[in-house]
Amino acid sequence: MNFVVIVSDTFRRDHLGCYGNRWIHTRNLDRFAAESLVFDRAYAASFPTVPNRRDVLTGRFTFTYSDWAPLPPDEVVLAEVMGKAGYTTMMILDTPHIVARGFNFGRGFGGWDWVRGQEHDAWATSPRDPKLPCAPEKLRMPFTTVKQYLRNVSQRREEADHFVAQTMSRAMTWLERNLGCQPFLLYVDTFDPHEPWDPPHWYVDLYDPGYEGEEVIYPKYAPCDFLSEAELKHVRALYAGEVTLVDTWVGRLLARIDDLGLRDDTVVVFTTDHGFYHGEHGLMGKSLLTEEYYGSVPLYEEVAHIPLIVRVPGRQPGRTRAIVQPPDLMPTILDAAGLEIPNVVHGESFLPVLRGQRECHRSLALTSPSIIYGARAVQFTTITDGEWSLIYPGARLDTDAAVAEGRAVDSIRRVHRALYRGAGGPELYHLPSDPAQQNNVFAQRREVAQRLHAEHVAFLESIGTPEEHLANRRELTDQVLP
Repeated sequence: MNFVVIVSDTFRRDHLGCYGNRWIHTRNLDRFAAESLVFDRAYAASFPTVPNRRDVLTGRFTFTYSDWAPLPPDEVVLAEVMGKAGYTTMMILDTPHIVARGFNFGRGFGGWDWVRGQEHDAWATSPRDPKLPCAPEKLRMPFTTVKQYLRNVSQRREEADHFVAQTMSRAMTWLERNLGCQPFLLYVDTFDPHEPWDPPHWYVDLYDPGYEGEEVIYPKYAPCDFLSEAELKHVRALYAGEVTLVDTWVGRLLARIDDLGLRDDTVVVFTTDHGFYHGEHGLMGKSLLTEEYYGSVPLYEEVAHIPLIVRVPGRQPGRTRAIVQPPDLMPTILDAAGLEIPNVVHGESFLPVLRGQRECHRSLALTSPSIIYGARAVQFTTITDGEWSLIYPGARLDTDAAVAEGRAVDSIRRVHRALYRGAGGPELYHLPSDPAQQNNVFAQRREVAQRLHAEHVAFLESIGTPEEHLANRRELTDQVLP
């Protein structure tokens, strides 16, 4: 059995037709979903980009002991295990953060191919001073990240030059050249539809034709009141255009798998790391950022609830409500390949779910930024059993206390601070009756919150979370955050 794993960064689940969207064109992924098992309760685990990839490749809940950091040389990785078993392994990516600056997530793969130029990848040096697409105060890191990106894409001329197009094209070429190298693991990682959002204009025109305002392609992560209604609508259209662009080129890769006769012996996985706020809950982005500070925000459904679609040869298509998370992917792939799962893995194989032998998998899911900074960092953890969602901030913080430094979100060093000024403590939502999470019922249903919190502590203990990282999370209090 061969395996193709496609990770598309920041791809909101509710922007796919197969998950209920009715205004964005995703015909290729919807067709793929109709041939696959669609997971309705897949949730992110370690957050955001780099920690997620580490979860996927190691099968571990890495937020319990690490943060945005290079892949250490002593951690067991998927490609290494499969390579030793005779698999040809390849990583093709345009997501820079997992291979730039010595992050070394290509370790263990037989080969890896990096499409250069995404976000602030230090690639092009000209033009020296590209023109910004909007007022700089609306952008995140306008004079560094955005200008570097504009240099990187200055020679772009056609759709095939866009990053997701290059990445999927290289994946197609690799499949063609390696038909005699089966079995294989092909891991494809594209940063789109992560911002900057600059798809070909015909994709944007599908969703906001006639717009003549500024193009806020890389909005700052902040309360979204810095955008007018027209600008916010256009930001959503830019992102929707990126989604359709990704759908187009992932569709071509899926078609090439069929063209090459690989469909009947290849498992294909499509997923993401997390979503993004486009004004929901008053936020733009997935955290709060300044040039100096990073602040965690609650990880509501728009961010924590992710798409996961798996096509298995011979398996009837359908849907499942089994709760699964990214650390489960590694053991599932190894299980499907008939290989031994290393005993250091936290995740659990959901192969019985794929085979239709079991309906359930996990009793709850945890989605969280790193908890290694202790009580003062206020890192919001989402705990859900699929019906209830508890958002737990850990402990209160003196607002003037600068805590540890980290590189979360974009590899740029910042100090963690409590910047969020939303709910004053834990939040509890009943998802079937309140899917938009507008009615916090923590005070009224505290017994539910207590149950979820206790289960989350028990799980963290079961995977060996260091006590120094767990101590401030053992008690559920309704303390008021500053």
